Amino acid sequence: MLYRIVHSVLKPLSFAIYRPTVEGIEHVPTAGPVIIASNHLSFIDSVVIPLASPRQVGFLAKAEYFTGTSLSGRLRKEFFEAVGAIPVDRDSPRAAQDSLAAQLAVLRAGGATGIYPEGTRSRDGRLYAGRTGVAWLALEAQCPIMPVGLLGTQDIQPVGARFPRLADVTVRFGEPVQVAGRFDGVPAAKARRQITDEVMAAIRALTGQELAGVVNDRSASA
Repeated sequence: MLYRIVHSVLKPLSFAIYRPTVEGIEHVPTAGPVIIASNHLSFIDSVVIPLASPRQVGFLAKAEYFTGTSLSGRLRKEFFEAVGAIPVDRDSPRAAQDSLAAQLAVLRAGGATGIYPEGTRSRDGRLYAGRTGVAWLALEAQCPIMPVGLLGTQDIQPVGARFPRLADVTVRFGEPVQVAGRFDGVPAAKARRQITDEVMAAIRALTGQELAGVVNDRSASA
């Protein structure tokens, strides 16, 4: 109920202000488990996609977003809870396992969950190599992966900016990458790498980003 209230208010308001271009909305399954896999340019991405999507999408969010005690911190916590965000402690030794387990639970309940295969946001605008967690989720849930390409979100809230700015934004939903039945008999590691590479190629086709050719190291880019 809280999600529907927030969505019904924020979506028309944000669309009136930013007038984003949303393409390929017809590709999004209206029901059943699906993984939304996107490039990652800004903190605001986890707000843009749920507002553009025709169905609720739960993204992972840093645990710090749920622990603020100031007025802005409390409002941020309420907002992320309202849009179905899943908190994860990125510094925990079990962060990766815990986050994937939480997302798998959403998928097994028939929901949609969002993931950034690059692992963390790109600070130079390039598209980094995908990590195979997205493929593991799809194989475990036997569900499709919806590639999404974001353009311009880095200009809404650049690194270091306290408040959102006006910017041209495009959200492109691609055709789903199907997994069910395609990799029977294929070694698990090979299947995960193949699926991940396919998803990243689809994202690049949507965004036209330059390929970094390496994994995005969060510690190095912090």
